[in-house]
Amino acid sequence: MTVTETGRGTAVAQPVDPTPAPRTRRSAGPVVLCAGAAVLAGGAAALLGAVGALVVAGFLLVVVVALHPVAAVYVYLVTLPFLAGIDRDVLIPFARPNEALLALLLAGAATGGYLRFVRGDEVSPRLRPLDVPLAVFVLLSTLWPVSWLLLRGLTPGGDDLTAVLPICKLVALLVLVRATVRTDTHRLWLVRAITWPAAVLGVIAVLQTAGVSPVVALLQTYWLGDGNPDDLLERGTTTLASPIATGDYVVLALALLVAMGLRGLVGRRELIVLGLPLVAGAFAAGQFSTWASAAVVGAAMLYQHRHLRRLALRLLPLLVLAALAGMPAFLARLSQFGDGFGVPRSWLGRWDNLTTFYLPGLGDSRWVLGVGPNSVLPAPETWRELIYLEYGYLQFLWVGGIPLLLGFVWLSVHVFRHARRVAARPDAAGAFGSALWAAWWMVLVLSLIDIHLVLRGAGDLLFVYLAVVGGRSDDR
Repeated sequence: MTVTETGRGTAVAQPVDPTPAPRTRRSAGPVVLCAGAAVLAGGAAALLGAVGALVVAGFLLVVVVALHPVAAVYVYLVTLPFLAGIDRDVLIPFARPNEALLALLLAGAATGGYLRFVRGDEVSPRLRPLDVPLAVFVLLSTLWPVSWLLLRGLTPGGDDLTAVLPICKLVALLVLVRATVRTDTHRLWLVRAITWPAAVLGVIAVLQTAGVSPVVALLQTYWLGDGNPDDLLERGTTTLASPIATGDYVVLALALLVAMGLRGLVGRRELIVLGLPLVAGAFAAGQFSTWASAAVVGAAMLYQHRHLRRLALRLLPLLVLAALAGMPAFLARLSQFGDGFGVPRSWLGRWDNLTTFYLPGLGDSRWVLGVGPNSVLPAPETWRELIYLEYGYLQFLWVGGIPLLLGFVWLSVHVFRHARRVAARPDAAGAFGSALWAAWWMVLVLSLIDIHLVLRGAGDLLFVYLAVVGGRSDDR
């Protein structure tokens, strides 16, 4: 018997179940199968060459994912920071490697799901609190811009259709996570599939900005992106080939890691080993918007967890050490304030693009219902080919007008409300809720200058967080 105390102070005896609580099974099966598939692919490379190895590896990956669908999420997230920065047509025609990998993983998961459905497994999809506003936002981001072109008598071009694919990819990833990540063990593995590669990304950023020759030479092979080789020494572009994408990625991973540590779900040693390169990577990104993102996310985490302040004070010496590791890029970036305007020179270029190309394009009330899905414009100069719209809220108006902007606001209200409820949980789902609540504040504030919601790599993490948090009902 055990004695509990009621709200009125009355002791009540309750029977104790003598059966010990079952231990949580660690789902190492997908990891073992993936490792076996990698060994077999290596043997195929020796016998059949690179093309044959890719075919064999793809087939084995489909089989592994069909047997263990959650492995698709782990494989995609572990490889995401290292594949997403490789441009289209470099390794695979018309696609980035991470996009092709996601298509393969989705095929495997769908095959396994269909076979289980034929076998008679029960399928009972249910609507969750975020599903309707998210679906509306997706439709306004994809179907509405294309339909508005057709209603105006314009034929959507290839660039218009390609422009809606990123949001479609993110939704496919969200559905995959929702369908496969179901248990606390899955979520714990998911946290590590996010934080460990992000820590490696932070190390790469530090080594890159420190001028370590092998790292810089490696990045120049496949991860140069649209930048100049000399720029690799100034900012941490890493294997995402973008300093802003790198910065957002490590900041979002750091928020999740801290949320797990505050719940005692990550050991102190792992928290320090991963936290140091993540903090250093945020500095080494050399991006003003990254430091603003870190400030917003940090403030949101402190607001949620007031005892985080004491932990931060105890870890202050280590945080200073991590900041010093990324300081070269930070100082180099600060030196770029110039011309007497008190802002980075790159921001002057942004303002010129805005006033010369985009504000006139939104004129004549075109901002009401949108201009078109593709906001990238051809450049009239010879020194550049394309011009990008680097203001998040104007991006919404350009693509879908006021309907899309209102859809984003409606989605944001529901995300804040539901993420805060889930963040009250003491488990891994609660950690995702806490990280999403802080990350969405970052999206809301930093969209004044950049479109962070669908940013390379970081957008994937945001939709993974949405999938985990949105898959939890309020009463669970």
